Amino acid sequence: MRHRETLALLAAAATGVQVGAALVASRFVIHEIGPASLAFLRYCIAVLCLVPLLLIAERARIAPRDLIAVMTLGIVQFGILIALLNLGLQFISSTRAALLFATFPLMTMIIAALLGRERLTSAKAAGVVLTIVGVGIALGEPLFAGTAAGEWIGALLVLAAAFSGAVCSVLYRPYLARYPTLPVGAWAMLASVAFLSVPAGMEGLYTQPSDLTMQGILAVIFIGLSSGIGYVLWLWALKNTTPTRVTVFLSLSPITAAVLGALILSEPFTPGILVGLIGVAGGLWLATRPSHSLE
Repeated sequence: MRHRETLALLAAAATGVQVGAALVASRFVIHEIGPASLAFLRYCIAVLCLVPLLLIAERARIAPRDLIAVMTLGIVQFGILIALLNLGLQFISSTRAALLFATFPLMTMIIAALLGRERLTSAKAAGVVLTIVGVGIALGEPLFAGTAAGEWIGALLVLAAAFSGAVCSVLYRPYLARYPTLPVGAWAMLASVAFLSVPAGMEGLYTQPSDLTMQGILAVIFIGLSSGIGYVLWLWALKNTTPTRVTVFLSLSPITAAVLGALILSEPFTPGILVGLIGVAGGLWLATRPSHSLE
């Protein structure tokens, strides 16, 4: 059981890195395509990634009532969340968006505690707060550099995306306990694709010539492929450990965004980022270390 939980935490860490990389790629391409269109293409590709796995996986029949709930959660997490996130990226940088999105675990912890799904311990609270502080130190002054109205609109959109994701992370757990991870993820993602097809059409995805460059097309493909793989890892992690322990690894996303910005976009990698990395590592250890008390 301990080995399985360790693997779940590694899967959550991989997802945190994937989120940061996808945010950078989304920021790179968002001015070439509408936010709903990008989200639609992202999860069309992600669903196709799941098809080979579904063909070899065990068949699972999901009760109609549970299927409706899973599909509704999918629309929120993949349709509404990603559309809000993409829209926010039109106003703020990917690094700043990743930092704001790192409040996801704190929101998850509070929601899980309020719903009685998870015990709120002092170590978990300290760990989550420390990861957020570490991320803030890592990003430093750029976080507060912009004060224009667009910056605040972008920040509010990203925070709304984080909140919707936190709610879904808590509410998914009962269905992941009853059914295999892959069919739950596939139905949720397929529902989001159907939902996003409407606003994507309103943006002219099906009727207007694409403005995507070759680099933009490659970015969209990367976002879709990484999202498909990342989501399976995310659900598997939620199935095998608590929501807070999974979502706390989203604190790796802004660090990933900052590192990729330095490597790909030649942005400075400051001493503050190194200090922040230490804070994030310490926070992750506090929030995920084994506890002898009941969760």
